[in-house]
Amino acid sequence: MDSIIIGGGKPLNGDIPISGAKNSALKLMAAALLTDEKVTLTNMPRLRDTRFLADLLGDLGMAVDEEGDNVTHLHAPHITSTVAPYDRVRKMRASFNVLGPLLARAGKAEVSLPGGCAIGARPVDLHLQAISRFGAAIELSAGYVHAFAPDGLRGGHVNFPFVSVGATEHAMMTAALAKGESVLENAAREPEIVDLADFLNSFGAKIEGAGTSTIRIEGVERLSGGTYAVVPDRIETGTFAIAATAAGGKVRLTGVREEHLHALWPLLEAAGAEIGLNGDSVTISRDPSARPHSVDMATQPYPGFPTDLQAQFMALMTIADGASVIRENIFENRFMHAPELNRMGANIRVDGNEAVVRGVESLVGAPVMATDLRASVSLVIAGLVAEGQTQVNRVYHLDRGFERLEEKLGRVGAEVRRAPGE
Repeated sequence: MDSIIIGGGKPLNGDIPISGAKNSALKLMAAALLTDEKVTLTNMPRLRDTRFLADLLGDLGMAVDEEGDNVTHLHAPHITSTVAPYDRVRKMRASFNVLGPLLARAGKAEVSLPGGCAIGARPVDLHLQAISRFGAAIELSAGYVHAFAPDGLRGGHVNFPFVSVGATEHAMMTAALAKGESVLENAAREPEIVDLADFLNSFGAKIEGAGTSTIRIEGVERLSGGTYAVVPDRIETGTFAIAATAAGGKVRLTGVREEHLHALWPLLEAAGAEIGLNGDSVTISRDPSARPHSVDMATQPYPGFPTDLQAQFMALMTIADGASVIRENIFENRFMHAPELNRMGANIRVDGNEAVVRGVESLVGAPVMATDLRASVSLVIAGLVAEGQTQVNRVYHLDRGFERLEEKLGRVGAEVRRAPGE
């Protein structure tokens, strides 16, 4: 497997373009199953995860064609299979979200359960409970979900017991073609939810309230096709903003939606960065000769601090002047990057969902191992500020969610390269 080699100690200066959002693109690809017309997605990231899903969609009867750097055409005039097998779904949990669109379009679906996850259990119970509210019959057998709605789906009322982005998205897709009105309460409010609603509405759906805790959906008979631009990736934006704060220098992030990260900007300012918000660009500046300040942080559902930026923020705090407390309130077992950061000289003590990070003057480059997508990029950030060379192994995790990471960091002065695996 490939690894990333980083030479630390270099400030970052220049522009970094932000790609389309992975977490949104995957759901838009699955939602394209809801129409028999051609869908074109622009601002599409090129990632391992999007290619995994493209392979599955191809099995179901969808033609997926890439054009240039960021355009993808999707067309499923006929559903040729309603089975999503284990070998496909196990590679990426988001594949499970084809269940609702298959059910809405074809009246049945057989989808493998996604299994466990390195960052803690993320059960699909909420997904299935929501879909059953729309009149689907659901059976579990031999690790598969068998869902049936031979007479079509009908509108229903879903009150989520806790906020779930994936279940909210899945319910929205399923209800788009259901007969009558559906109401989703205690719905997730993330920008990706709004992006999915905008996507579906642009093709004829009737969805109101996305971005609030109550979403109303009036089912329609069919959706059309068309062209839609994927929202910029707020997690990639935040990752590079944190990297720039850690390494110092002056970096401008372009093609962003700065309003999607209101929970991050004050924390980076408290850490010592100057943040310039300019609509579709953000500039991050910090004197590389001074250490960042320590800042406490707790993850929360949107509009709170994103769990997908927790590992990156911890990497920043490892070199801060003082001690910080980081609380993870979304996923259990999401501090697996802490031991790897400690290998580089960090001082992190984990107790349950809380980590105490006592900043050190400098980290030391070392061979480290990525454990999941966001943990892997936190090790890259640590490598940018460490003395000497850092080797991040198992970077296939990075390729799942970050497009051209080495190229983007290299263009702002980082010493970073990929070493092919043997």
